[in-house]
Amino acid sequence: MNVGDVVRALFVVLLASWVLLPIVISILYAFAPSDEYYSDKPIPTSFTLEHMKLLWDLGAREAIVNSIIVGLGTVILSFLLGVPAGYALARYAFPGREAVKLGIVATRMFPVVVIAVSLLKTFLKLDLADTLLGLTLAHTAMALPFVALIASSVFAGIPRELEEAGFVFGLSPLGVFFRITLPLAAPSLTAAAMFTFLLSWNEVFIASALTLTNRTLPAFILTSALATPIDTIKFAAAVLMIVPALLFILIARRYLITMWAFGR
Repeated sequence: MNVGDVVRALFVVLLASWVLLPIVISILYAFAPSDEYYSDKPIPTSFTLEHMKLLWDLGAREAIVNSIIVGLGTVILSFLLGVPAGYALARYAFPGREAVKLGIVATRMFPVVVIAVSLLKTFLKLDLADTLLGLTLAHTAMALPFVALIASSVFAGIPRELEEAGFVFGLSPLGVFFRITLPLAAPSLTAAAMFTFLLSWNEVFIASALTLTNRTLPAFILTSALATPIDTIKFAAAVLMIVPALLFILIARRYLITMWAFGR
């Protein structure tokens, strides 16, 4: 092993420690008794579920259900709109196609805080404020550019010859799409769906601005869990947010390679 290998190994260890150490600390103290958290022990030696139970009683269960509903709704709506748009951008040449792509990217230039007030005012007029439907629409507006661009990249990586072969064998355009193109794109679109769900799951600013009683988990943690003086409750809230991300990484890693491979 030469010096370069040693340096690379040390860099990987430092990078992994930088990422994993906060996660490990959060998990340890989320289940540590309060007296051990405030003691001089470097690592807790006993564990308890009282912090998770207290967080659950404060409303975490309802917030998790709301987050799942909004996340799934965001995935469904953004894919119903974004996948056809991505296919059109990838397969059809029409005037202004590049301008459309640029416009899709441009929608992500504006910080959420810039549009939050006007969005809340509009939702109040439409009776969508403090509703899961309104929050789903807001998250869909955030995720739609991402889905359209990813879908466009994925469909562009599928050879046209496969679709032309489908036409030769008598398939209609919809038949070609659903029987040839979509199955080939499914692994990459699955990864994009997971990203979209995670985007909705982690979003906190719009969820806090548009909801008061129907809070998602990040908004609930921001307004309730972080307001408590008990530090261990905050670690428990961090674990609730970390677990879905870890599951996402474990499930999506084999799909991510396919997604980026299509994009090249």
